[in-house]
Amino acid sequence: MQISSFEDVIRFTEQFTNLEKQISHYTTRTYRLDRMHDLLAHLGNPERAFKKIHLAGSKGKGSTASYLASALTSMGYKTGLYLSPHLVDYRERFTLSGTFFDDSLLVSTGQELADSIEGFTFRDEWGETNPTTFELFTAYAYLLFKNSGCSWAIIETGLGGRLDATNTIIPEASVLCPIELEHTKILGSTIREIATEKSKIIKRGVPVFIGLEEGEALDVFLTEAEEQHSTPYLLKEHLGSLTSSTTSDGEKVHYRWKNGEEEHLCLSMRGLVQAQNSALAMLVLKTLNLFDKAMLPAIESNQIPGRFQQLSKDPCLYVDGAHTTRSLKALLSSFSSLHPTKENTVIFGALEDKDHTHMLSLLLDYFQRIIISRPGTFKKSDINQLYELLLDLAAKREKQYEILLIEDNLSALKEALSHTAKEGAILTCGSFYLAGGITSAYEQVRSSHESQLA
Repeated sequence: MQISSFEDVIRFTEQFTNLEKQISHYTTRTYRLDRMHDLLAHLGNPERAFKKIHLAGSKGKGSTASYLASALTSMGYKTGLYLSPHLVDYRERFTLSGTFFDDSLLVSTGQELADSIEGFTFRDEWGETNPTTFELFTAYAYLLFKNSGCSWAIIETGLGGRLDATNTIIPEASVLCPIELEHTKILGSTIREIATEKSKIIKRGVPVFIGLEEGEALDVFLTEAEEQHSTPYLLKEHLGSLTSSTTSDGEKVHYRWKNGEEEHLCLSMRGLVQAQNSALAMLVLKTLNLFDKAMLPAIESNQIPGRFQQLSKDPCLYVDGAHTTRSLKALLSSFSSLHPTKENTVIFGALEDKDHTHMLSLLLDYFQRIIISRPGTFKKSDINQLYELLLDLAAKREKQYEILLIEDNLSALKEALSHTAKEGAILTCGSFYLAGGITSAYEQVRSSHESQLA
């Protein structure tokens, strides 16, 4: 296939089985590592050209990865960053610490990938299979990082850990972020089952860093670390205290480490979870002897789309990808500290395999005006069922609510903009796909407004 643009790269990779669009059928026929190993070997093992840090977890791994990448970049290391999913633009997945690669490199590397796998198939006792879309994205990221001369790459798992395509690398460190019930049709219906899947990124003899985890998940992580002879570094054992407050300027954080060191930062990404994510990233850097005070401004200014991201100030409009109960609770706490009024509006949508009941109950605690909207079409969702569940939950409370079902994201945003009081704010959450949809809708609204003024 002739690759002439980055769009051609996406069209090429999307021809293959796209497991990101599925929420079931977690079988070793589709999710497996031997096919990815064969693919990388066929490409000359580009992942061996740079040092790596590998992250898994239910929430926070993308933000933690971005803090690591921006910090290393600030110290002069060319650092690749591989994240998923993207919010608006596929290029968000493969960046140089958040900066897009030049189009010429995106195209030439895409052509290299397409040429290299022409005729490549994986054969086993069940017959032949082709690489999946995510496997090709992962290989493409590694080729980009190699071809651009990266010395480091920060790699986020796509789903789970044990059978994720990224789990074919030997990193300098593994990082495990907090675990929650998610992707239950694929990863398991209990915390222990999900934590087990994530824990399998721990490699023999490679240090593992564990965020603010407890209970069953922590037990699973520590057991796996012991079996792999991997030294565990727990954030709670190294961080003496962390205080954080959400302000209009950013997240003001005071870190006090048990060895006596302290940092005071104002993070561009707001929320207590970002204070925790940045602390975990700093623990990794400190332990690997990569930390330098000179990287603190880069950590402060670090941003990636869809993390309590403010799209406008008049009115105040935010998008966030919070899609678990814990992350949503933290987001709503931070949001309400900035906007403690009853005049706020939330636009919410979630995929099928999420904890709908608890998340909707949280929304009812904080909002009287709730709009349910579709979180894209990339993965399955049932917003009619979500809407009915929300109505049932609201009916059991004494408060009066205004609950709307508006499938189209642009229409949902226009409704929120036209009926949210001036002193109120609008929050979008529940899915990165919804955050991306509302971001695109806002660009349409803004462009239309600007053209009317011209």
